[in-house]
Amino acid sequence: MFKKILIANRGEIALRVIRTCREMGIKTVAVYSTADKDSLHVRFADEAVCIGKPASSESYLSIPNIMAAAEITNADAIHPGYGFLAENAKFSQICADHGIKFIGPTPEMINAMGDKITAKETMIKAGVPTIPGSAGLLNSLEEAIDLAKNLVGYPVILKATAGGGGKGMRVVWEESEMERAYNTAKAEAGAAFKNDGIYMEKFVEEPRHIEIQIAGDQYGTVCHLSERDCSIQRRHQKLVEESPSPFMTDDLRQKMGEAAIKAASAINYESVGTIEFLVDKHRNFYFMEMNTRIQVEHCVTEEVISFDLIKEQIKIALGERLSGMNHLPKMHAIECRINAEDPYNDFRPSPGKITTLHTPGGHGVRVDSHVYAGYVIPPYYDSMIGKLITVAQTREEAINTMYRALSEYVIEGVKTTIPFHLQLMKNEDFIAGNFNTKFLEGFTMK
Repeated sequence: MFKKILIANRGEIALRVIRTCREMGIKTVAVYSTADKDSLHVRFADEAVCIGKPASSESYLSIPNIMAAAEITNADAIHPGYGFLAENAKFSQICADHGIKFIGPTPEMINAMGDKITAKETMIKAGVPTIPGSAGLLNSLEEAIDLAKNLVGYPVILKATAGGGGKGMRVVWEESEMERAYNTAKAEAGAAFKNDGIYMEKFVEEPRHIEIQIAGDQYGTVCHLSERDCSIQRRHQKLVEESPSPFMTDDLRQKMGEAAIKAASAINYESVGTIEFLVDKHRNFYFMEMNTRIQVEHCVTEEVISFDLIKEQIKIALGERLSGMNHLPKMHAIECRINAEDPYNDFRPSPGKITTLHTPGGHGVRVDSHVYAGYVIPPYYDSMIGKLITVAQTREEAINTMYRALSEYVIEGVKTTIPFHLQLMKNEDFIAGNFNTKFLEGFTMK
């Protein structure tokens, strides 16, 4: 058993890991920037170390500062959470070089899935369905025009190979748009990731974003833990997730689960992770990417199968075998991300001091958050301040419980996405399960 785990992250996910560690009898170390000195993860950890100034580059992305914190506190493992360094192969390797266990996959596994071109090639070899597109990186504008016209067919989407969060991504509907889209995607990718490599795929119209939670141990065993539907997005950022997907059938779940296991097995994956797919309106599915870390929305899966994914991740890192095999959802769960954003003003970030806070409760309600009345939301990081999860026997009941819980959720002093979620829970198309990743393009706040 690990004696002490340092959590190389902040906020909600850091607090989430601390809770599981405490249940397992493991001491914890929180790291924090000067902007986060009053965050709850700092208060509830056994030890806390300040690692730098508010800017992520000087704190949560500073490998030397984090490793120094691990050394001075004698931590024997590091949990990276999600975001920041969670999928950084260099960080995973440095942990190994210093005799500190990285609670996640090896550098080789991260690299195999971190570059999207390499990941796609690996999936093709493994027999996992992929979206038609370029064989590798695009070398010129002329190549992009020729490929779209003669092989892939419009519409197409240009994507950054090192991308994420919608950066370096452009949809091209016809040839006249290609030059501008190509140049813009490359420039944006270079600025965001210091890698301007882009590739092309067929643009899947009216897609669902459905992901399969997987887990693999050191003994070659991989299982899937059912799906999550993450199609409610804004600018490629997820806002609502649920399981099971209202679009799913038993046959499709089996096929996607088997494909996800093939994908993870192809790199001998070890830890928890997620295989993300695009699913068209005819229920054809295509590999999109793999997240080699715990996901923000892991709580949805935990609730529908009654399973602690953080605990499983730690046990796998300890060398234990998987606790179980493939799981099917027993309940229905929905998660709403509560962001400090103004939904009436193009979701503009709303940092500041929370003057009043009342969180909902009752049967079937879970709140994962690190904020409290008097907490000051810093402007330096992601705007998510909490996750509200409801679980019930049916989707209808989960939606009703979510609406009730949102109605009880009081946050004053800053703007939040609660009004958006309240309106969504009463939307007829959402209630009927009629939505895809473009759903919010026609959604207006009332």
